[in-house]
Amino acid sequence: MATPAKNESTPAAATAAAAAAAAAPAPAAPAGRSLLGTLLPVVLVVVLAPAVSWLVMQYVMLPQLEKRLGAAASGAPAAAQEPAPAPAPAPAKGGHGAKKGETAVVSAPNTYEFSNVIVNLAGTMGTRYLKTTFLVTGSDQKLNDTFVANKAKLVDITLNVLSSLTLAELEEAGAKNIIREKLVNAYNQALGHKVVEQIYFSDFVVQ
Repeated sequence: MATPAKNESTPAAATAAAAAAAAAPAPAAPAGRSLLGTLLPVVLVVVLAPAVSWLVMQYVMLPQLEKRLGAAASGAPAAAQEPAPAPAPAPAKGGHGAKKGETAVVSAPNTYEFSNVIVNLAGTMGTRYLKTTFLVTGSDQKLNDTFVANKAKLVDITLNVLSSLTLAELEEAGAKNIIREKLVNAYNQALGHKVVEQIYFSDFVVQ
């Protein structure tokens, strides 16, 4: 019987076989797996985007907004308060306002000031009035004390003398001199001796 010949491969044949195996196309991936790999990122974006947005709003933006609003509220300037009115100065000795109650400081003990005396003129039915401020002087160094002690009486005398004046009398020449004389005589008569010597007007307005 004849012996079958052995099939011995040569190096050249082995190299050619390897090259052919490498050139052969790889087996195609299943169609289902390829489609899932394509859609997976889209599905993740669609599902996770709302959740991520809610988390950012809840834990990032809202705390920052509340912090800013709180800082604005705490830093708002307080409403300005009106300053309390200053206390009125205490009345100074030696002054009197027959109508306004105003006072004036008198430096000399032999003077006394009637400040802002306002009276209606006689015969005008209350439509015209006289407003005046005047200083009473004399040589008596106790004039101021005397007027303060007899304040109510002397105020009443002042109002009676001035309110008895008419508009025509005030329009005459030398009207102030006549008023001075009337007041000086009325004050000295009320006090029982000569205390007042002169009167000086610092304000004299007829309206």
